[in-house]
Amino acid sequence: MARQAGGREMSRPHLTLWQVFRIPVVVAALSLFGLVAALLDDGAWDWIGAAALGVSVVVTVWALAARRR
Repeated sequence: MARQAGGREMSRPHLTLWQVFRIPVVVAALSLFGLVAALLDDGAWDWIGAAALGVSVVVTVWALAARRR
């Protein structure tokens, strides 16, 4: 854990279960929707499925970029 001046450890704020798992639950739900949508029919459903599955890629890249800063 990071230390402040004077050697004290910085504490992180307490997060609720929903605050911790909100984004992963939404990404999982969109991924599941995308997989089912792509199986339903051709045409527009394939595009909807691809877009829903692409959200997980975008969120992962965003999280990795934000973590490096």
